[in-house]
Amino acid sequence: MNDIITFDDFIKIDLRIGTIIEVNDFPEARKPAYQLTIDFGDLGIKKSSAQITKLYKKEDLLQRQIVAVINFPKKQIAKFSSACLVLGAVNGNDVILLSPESKVKNGSVVS
Repeated sequence: MNDIITFDDFIKIDLRIGTIIEVNDFPEARKPAYQLTIDFGDLGIKKSSAQITKLYKKEDLLQRQIVAVINFPKKQIAKFSSACLVLGAVNGNDVILLSPESKVKNGSVVS
């Protein structure tokens, strides 16, 4: 387990639901990854890099809803600027995306 945080620490994390609207290969990444374009509704469109190529095909990711942290600072990865962190459960070396059980409005708060 990592360090214990307070509830005040937790509420600083802005977790939202978004829908993947574009998926591209990311050959410049050190580890196999996709470049994702994600629609967060009224919060806009954000991009993210995700090392999920082992379990997910590009066409299977389109229109899939995911959970992401949207209030991290942008991170430059090669020539790509990642503006959010898509969340997944780590299972060995695989990452399994977290997503809502039913379709919800893009930008919905996760609490």
